[in-house]
Amino acid sequence: MAGVGYAVLPPVQMYAQEGRSYALVAAAVVWATYLMLRERWVAYAVVLVLGCWLHEFAVLALPAHAFAAWRSRGWRLAAGAVMAALLPLALVSARQAQQQLGWLGRPSWQDWAAYGILAAASLLLARGAARELVRVALPLALLPPGLLLAVSLVHPWYVDRYVLYALAGFALLAGARLATARGWWVWPLVGVLLVPVGLWSAWLRTPESRKDDARAVAAAVRELARPGDAVLFLPSRRREWLLSSPEAYGSLRDLALSRTPAASRSLQGVERTPEEIRAALLDPAVDRVVALLDPVGQPLDGYPAEAVKRQTLVSHFDLCSVTDVRGARVALFARPGNCP
Repeated sequence: MAGVGYAVLPPVQMYAQEGRSYALVAAAVVWATYLMLRERWVAYAVVLVLGCWLHEFAVLALPAHAFAAWRSRGWRLAAGAVMAALLPLALVSARQAQQQLGWLGRPSWQDWAAYGILAAASLLLARGAARELVRVALPLALLPPGLLLAVSLVHPWYVDRYVLYALAGFALLAGARLATARGWWVWPLVGVLLVPVGLWSAWLRTPESRKDDARAVAAAVRELARPGDAVLFLPSRRREWLLSSPEAYGSLRDLALSRTPAASRSLQGVERTPEEIRAALLDPAVDRVVALLDPVGQPLDGYPAEAVKRQTLVSHFDLCSVTDVRGARVALFARPGNCP
């Protein structure tokens, strides 16, 4: 019952569709939780290490597991082994934290509200449940997102998908409550609840459910740009928009790019230094710049190169037009007096 409940949760369905690591991380944490209950400590450590190597924030499952297993010497040894195996990766990634996570802002009120709903629902489901189940499921549901939210007040690292596996704790509580529920009203209530879940699930299978539309961005660029125009990605990670439609950008000059994504074996490529970007923008041959921007309301990247892009565009170019598409803005800048 809990497995079915977990599978139908819309956030789980969303990331199950995407070719990223979050589904595998969630599977690793769920299997590690099972192995913890079976006291198979070597297998537990191996599986959780794999989950942590896929995404380091899987390590937040350890304090959740501690509520059920901290008295066990086997668990303490396994937890120490997980930490030791993760340490080299943590040392390397600590030096990359700003580059990898610097785009994040502090948790929004929506993040806190979503956590409050999860906490309230989990606590309600835990009432009257078996103590052993609560000791496993409730910390798993609440601690990983709660700890990451708290840390993000100082270091903004919170994204809900980073702790997607915590929903397994909620699903355990919900499944146990359904399995022990009595009365004719239970299944009609489940049927009513499945209606919005079904609608949400159907919406998740449409393009409109995604945070941006790379094809719409490419179409806006085709309509706006002329051959020989310059293009600028603000921030640089938005260069990934061109991967699905490289022909739309083929006639444009990428002023900030030093090494292509293919040459650097990365999604965004390697950009020039701030001084080089400024010099490229101020080149008299650059009359028009197509700028690909985040939507309104997104935090501005604080990297020097991104600041130079923004400052140089504002001080030396006129903003001619802005086209809003889902998850992006496509702006045209031109030298003063040269807007179409």
